[in-house]
Amino acid sequence: MALHDEARELTADLSALRRALHAVPEVGLDLPVTQQVILDALSGLDLEISTGTDTTSVTAVLRGTGDGPVVLLRGDMDALPVTELTGESFAPAADSPHHGSMHACGHDLHMAGLVGAARLLAARRAELTGDVVFMFQPGEEGFDGASVMLAEGVLQAAGRPVDAAYGLHVFSGYFPNGQITARPGPLMASSAGLHVRVVGAGGHGSAPHMSKDPIPAAAEMVLALQTMVTRRFSVFDPVVITVGSFHAGTKRNVIPDEAVFDATVRTFDSATAERVAAEAVALCEGIARAHGLVAHAEFQGEYPVTVNDDAEYAFAAETARAVFGDDRFAELPFPLTGSEDFSRVLAEVPGAYLFLGAGTKPLGEAASNHSPLASFDDAVLPDAAALLAELAVRRMARG
Repeated sequence: MALHDEARELTADLSALRRALHAVPEVGLDLPVTQQVILDALSGLDLEISTGTDTTSVTAVLRGTGDGPVVLLRGDMDALPVTELTGESFAPAADSPHHGSMHACGHDLHMAGLVGAARLLAARRAELTGDVVFMFQPGEEGFDGASVMLAEGVLQAAGRPVDAAYGLHVFSGYFPNGQITARPGPLMASSAGLHVRVVGAGGHGSAPHMSKDPIPAAAEMVLALQTMVTRRFSVFDPVVITVGSFHAGTKRNVIPDEAVFDATVRTFDSATAERVAAEAVALCEGIARAHGLVAHAEFQGEYPVTVNDDAEYAFAAETARAVFGDDRFAELPFPLTGSEDFSRVLAEVPGAYLFLGAGTKPLGEAASNHSPLASFDDAVLPDAAALLAELAVRRMARG
């Protein structure tokens, strides 16, 4: 029986696992309940399982019968600090300790799909010519859990280096349900944070000339950063700066001492990121000086660009088309400006990251990932499991 057919027989089990994980979302690097659910789901399989020392990760090694390639398959585990509004029956209940967190980015599907791949591959252990490393990773959502697992030695978990690495990410509203897509080279942007504190001198709102008002200067910085992007950087080397947090003052007739804002910065080239860091900081500091104020601007790098190896991308695309048909795979014309710490793994090991449409509504009506209304379809779970398993089997066959 083909792997995809075997995966379909796991549909009910994978759906139940996904829903169990969805009901207990945890944020960050410490996910003890989620870890236990995964350990229970892997119980009984012929795997060498270890857990993290600095995070609640799970690493499982499936030994094949030869010294063929070591293939790593990854699924992230953490949720977001979002209160779910989907109305799903398996969402955290209002009296649950997990209420206020949500698997709004589909990581519950990633885990269930990876468990499915482990079950499929464990059943075919005798046919595997190499080893498989299953990487269940906490802390993707801004906590850099991939770096922690790399430091813990996930790439050497099999006792020899990983030769190729693959992962996939579901989307609730960006691609049609069931659509598989990826691209060679840059797939997702690097991410960084810009934190700016503008320091002035507070006073009475009726007499601004007797104070040093930080709010107009900070507002000018927000707008000037957008102009900087369009006037100092090529449109063919995209840069995105979005100010998502701006705080100042306590009352309408009080000029505050300071204003603080935070921005996310996305680029597709490390040299561009370095330029943005230098120029954004200089811009904010210069505007502050022009207003007679002081700006403390700090640029904090987060995740690098997610880059698919050209050969591994071509292999993954060929595999997806062979398993699901030509109409199910489409090459992504442009990279996405989201970021991903699987980039850390792909910087060390050739591999590919793929996207899978998993929304429950038509694209024009579907909420995006990270929305409290994001809704994902369990029906894609056999496809996710089969795709990951096929990538491992076929990559070993390539040698």
